Amino acid sequence: MNDAPRRDLAALVVPRWGRLVETGDRYEPYRLIDPDGAAVEAVAVYFQELLAAGKAPSTVRSYGMDLLRWWRFLQAVDIPWDRATRREARDFSCWIQETVKPRKIKDQGPRAVRGAGASNPVTGKPSTGSGYAPTTVVHSETVLRRFYDVHRDSGTGPLLNPFPLDLSRRSGRAHAHHNPMDG
Repeated sequence: MNDAPRRDLAALVVPRWGRLVETGDRYEPYRLIDPDGAAVEAVAVYFQELLAAGKAPSTVRSYGMDLLRWWRFLQAVDIPWDRATRREARDFSCWIQETVKPRKIKDQGPRAVRGAGASNPVTGKPSTGSGYAPTTVVHSETVLRRFYDVHRDSGTGPLLNPFPLDLSRRSGRAHAHHNPMDG
């Protein structure tokens, strides 16, 4: 049983720590940097894995935004990335579903937040309101699971991935909904 006190996620202040920068280098199109301007090495290694697997720079950027949110959350809860546990993963997943998404247009301050269902004037897609879209939440968890898998497999991260596969799929036998007598 976990004796750690419950985090008050509603009161959690997540800092605007670091940023994702475009480099102009085709072999390192994006870099996650800390507030001092230093590259976050664990993320740089992951980006290299993505590029080696043939992922597009736009994919690296998308994954980088997920990692930036995670790093900012870890700063707020004062946990190093390689010491994160299932508790931090669970709290992050709860936090990202409930938090107000920071919105800013470069040099123009915060954007007006549209209500849920209102159309985006640029894309025409319906807005999910002031928070992150459910697809963003799921995408973040997938990216973070793979990030930790890469580091676990190379021996540079924790032995247990804080973002395991859906727990409901981890119990019982694989393909339990199928008749085991069928081919």
